Amino acid sequence: LSPRSHASMEQCSAIANAMVASAFFATAAALAPEPRIKHFQIYHWDPDTTGDKPRICGPIVLDALINIKNEMDPTLTFRHSCICGTCAMNINGGNTLASLNKLDINTSKPIKSYPLPHMYVKDLVPAMNNFYAQYKSIEPFLNKRDESQEGKEQYHQTVEEYIFCACCSTSCPSYWWNGDQYLGPAVLMQAYCWLIESRDEFTEDRPSKDPFSLPLLPGGSEVLEYIEKVSNTMWQQTE
Repeated sequence: LSPRSHASMEQCSAIANAMVASAFFATAAALAPEPRIKHFQIYHWDPDTTGDKPRICGPIVLDALINIKNEMDPTLTFRHSCICGTCAMNINGGNTLASLNKLDINTSKPIKSYPLPHMYVKDLVPAMNNFYAQYKSIEPFLNKRDESQEGKEQYHQTVEEYIFCACCSTSCPSYWWNGDQYLGPAVLMQAYCWLIESRDEFTEDRPSKDPFSLPLLPGGSEVLEYIEKVSNTMWQQTE
């Protein structure tokens, strides 16, 4: 073969290899899954730089209620204070806090505010007497049998945060109908916190005080997990 023919064969071989490689990568690209992209919107602010500063998100339902009471109807009654959970009410069909519910900018839709279901007193004020009495019934305080070690050791125990606003209990039909017997999810979750409290020495005595206040709670509740643990604790102590 002449040098020219030899070079031509090398060129053909290189072209063939390139075509094979191209086909391989094309196939690999076709088989590769499409990238799954999730967008994050993250608050990012540096106090040392100029620009947009943190600001209030805008008017909330509580602002509107205060304005209505101050300028339109002074007889309107509702609760609000710096204690989170005080302004709990039913807004547009859902139990929530007026201080966390933003005003809908759509002026064609009214905002419907009601008191927490099945426990109202006047206007948007709920009757919390039975709710707090039930909370008291679980003895939400430390019980010690031996006080000799008091002040000698510092306890550190993490518990679930809960603002005790009654939104979950007043969303439960079982609590509406059997509020005199059923403690409800809010109080039961607090009961669990005291059942697992390592400093409390009356753990065995707590469930025995009211063994009939733990009916099954419908699924889907965020506090269901804790109520199941309370129920399991009671069953373990009766075995």
